[in-house]
Amino acid sequence: MASSVVIPLWLALLIGFFAVLSLLDRILVPGLRWLFRRRVNRAIDELNTRLKLRIQPFKLTKRQALIDRLVFDEEVIKAVERRAERDNIPREAVMKEVHRYAREIVPAFNAYAYFRIGAKLARWLSNLLYRVRLGYSDDDALRKVDPDSTVIFVMNHRSNMDYVLVTYMASSNSALSYAVGEWARVFMLQSIIRTMGAYFIRRGSDNDLYRKVLARYVAMATKGGVTQAIFPEGGLSRDGSLRDPKLGLFSYMVSDFDPDYKRDVVFIPVGLNYDRVLEDRILTASQELEKSRKKRFSFFHFLRFIGKNIWMKLRGRWYSYGYACVSFGHPVSLKNYLAERALDFRKLEKERRFKEIENLGRYLMNEVGRVVPALPVSLVASAVLQTSDQWISEFELKARVSNFISHIESAGVHVHLPRMDRDYAVSTGLRMLILRRLVEEKDGLYRANSEELVLLSYYANAIAHLLPIKASVEK
Repeated sequence: MASSVVIPLWLALLIGFFAVLSLLDRILVPGLRWLFRRRVNRAIDELNTRLKLRIQPFKLTKRQALIDRLVFDEEVIKAVERRAERDNIPREAVMKEVHRYAREIVPAFNAYAYFRIGAKLARWLSNLLYRVRLGYSDDDALRKVDPDSTVIFVMNHRSNMDYVLVTYMASSNSALSYAVGEWARVFMLQSIIRTMGAYFIRRGSDNDLYRKVLARYVAMATKGGVTQAIFPEGGLSRDGSLRDPKLGLFSYMVSDFDPDYKRDVVFIPVGLNYDRVLEDRILTASQELEKSRKKRFSFFHFLRFIGKNIWMKLRGRWYSYGYACVSFGHPVSLKNYLAERALDFRKLEKERRFKEIENLGRYLMNEVGRVVPALPVSLVASAVLQTSDQWISEFELKARVSNFISHIESAGVHVHLPRMDRDYAVSTGLRMLILRRLVEEKDGLYRANSEELVLLSYYANAIAHLLPIKASVEK
């Protein structure tokens, strides 16, 4: 005999909600996931036909699979055993620490997000702020690089815009994986960065277990053919000069390299320069140095700065920050480098191996220095600083800059000359420095502003290694 059951309205709604949720979970979500994955795979196949450096399977592996592979790597397990024995703590506790490090390091690359969103956003932002130019590029040598090689772009670090600018310039050839410092581990931003294929590193960490996990991930990615971009200087240059390389990432990439392995590692030197660096005053002001190390301060300060300039752009009261230029040097094959010197890093004792890796790092940084492009602001700043506190005419200034250009070009370094006109290049650089009050003008004569010598030197130092005489000022 049928009977009715009376239930409260809220309970009926709750049952209905969970019924719909179950329907979505069992039927609609798997179908949408399959459809989305199919579209992504199709997009990746299309991209691989256009990209010179194809997206390797390692980069497309699911994040959880990479984390598991890293956590249970043979060398990581040995490090876990040593840590547990040394500190007399349970192995399970050490493994939890390893899991935490692995989740922190391993990215979650999404090709669709990288090329459809990230690359387009990088292009928009780069062209919004600068007149972007490609400097020197050894196209013949770059074309000869084996597409299956692990390509590593080695760059000088001038600005946080470096990530954006190089992503834009290289997006037609490859998807880059960056090593990003802890400054970017901010809510939401870190998820976006992981989606772009970047991995986080703790610079200067003295935790041997963490370093082992990081080393094994970098070695795995390098062996897996992941195209990477690194800043050997380890941080932004605060005086504008090239800094000595830090060898951590270099060591992780090359220590286990097998010269007989079919996949080569190819380093491509990349030189970056700007007529104006967004963070120049933060980097050069001594009272701001400690503040600039705080990730939240630097990140939100940067966002506020960008927002302010976008608002000025919308109101028609904004002008670009001059030129930003990127040059790509001659590729350096690790196989050839080792063969020429009869080296195999794996067979060297620890001290000798470190010394040889240091030599490799310095060699690559020298190659980076050789392709740093000379831009109008750096050239004019160098010429003005050489006159100390003396007033000079525009004619004399142009003569000095012209001598610099001749010297730099004779060394095979790219000089960006707007309109292919040296006089116009000087006028362009001088105008920017006067607008920023770094250079004073009086009756057609010019000299360095004594209160802005540090910032003026910052821009001159960008090309100081290319000039016969280093621009200097009395302090």
